[in-house]
Amino acid sequence: MFELTEIQWWHWAIFVASILVCLALDLGVFHKRAHEVRFREALAWTTFWFLLAMVFAANLVSLRGRVEALEFLTGYIIELSLSMDNVFVIAMIFGYFQVPAAYQHRVLFWGILGALIMRGVMIGGGAALVARFHWTLYFFGAFLVYSGVKMAVGKLDEVRPENNPLVRLAQRWFPMIGHFDGQKFLTRVDGRRFLTPLALVLLMVETTDLIFALDSIPAIFAVTTKPFIIFTSNVFAILGLRSLYFVLANAICYFRYLKVGLSVVLIFIGAKMLAVDWVGPVPIGVALGVVGGIILLSIAASVIAGCRERGRTKPGVEAANRP
Repeated sequence: MFELTEIQWWHWAIFVASILVCLALDLGVFHKRAHEVRFREALAWTTFWFLLAMVFAANLVSLRGRVEALEFLTGYIIELSLSMDNVFVIAMIFGYFQVPAAYQHRVLFWGILGALIMRGVMIGGGAALVARFHWTLYFFGAFLVYSGVKMAVGKLDEVRPENNPLVRLAQRWFPMIGHFDGQKFLTRVDGRRFLTPLALVLLMVETTDLIFALDSIPAIFAVTTKPFIIFTSNVFAILGLRSLYFVLANAICYFRYLKVGLSVVLIFIGAKMLAVDWVGPVPIGVALGVVGGIILLSIAASVIAGCRERGRTKPGVEAANRP
């Protein structure tokens, strides 16, 4: 049995620096010019971030052992799965503001950069609470069960910028123009600075991620309470969210049962947290299999239902088009 490597401050520093370098290359080299991200490009980036996460998990085996590598994978899948629901909300925001496809990547880039900072703060605070007050896990578990039930029976709310406190503050304190100025968040008119509608879109995306983080951050505490594993799995899931958006945004209708699957995942994780002191911890391999199975089953059910629906409507359409 090899000796586990203790996570030091420089492990954190190397990881954060590596992520910042990747983000700098993304915006400064690969997406220096605004352009519409096509499906193939988005799929390539999604694959890249997924493979990078798998390489990181493989290195965790030698660094911290198989158990923590599985904890990372489980947390990564949970965070990435819950991010899918966030994708649909972001698509609604872009549609409401009629954001040109060429500018959407820039909004997602800065939105996710802000999300990394917000989630880092939330993870640090959550880890400190759990370490000091064990009963916090029960609160997280009950909250996740409630969120899962609410997600199952609720509907996506319409995009209402006027109800967003950050948007209202921005509109109150900063002058605005009513049209886009390229991919700028700030522009000058007659020597004065104005916010563009793209700045409001960014605020909406940041607020949306904060709301979804209230579900996803407690969820990963059911898997592990180790801050390094929680933070790294969150980072990789968020980094994959940008490209995942461009992969899934045009296929929302094919994922009709995904929301049900995500709600079941939240309820399962919440119940796992609530029952841990009575039935014992669920083995991490079993938890990974259950979460992955639920997500795959909901996606498969969505695809099958979509294919059956197209199969029923196609003959009718062909008959209607006959002379």
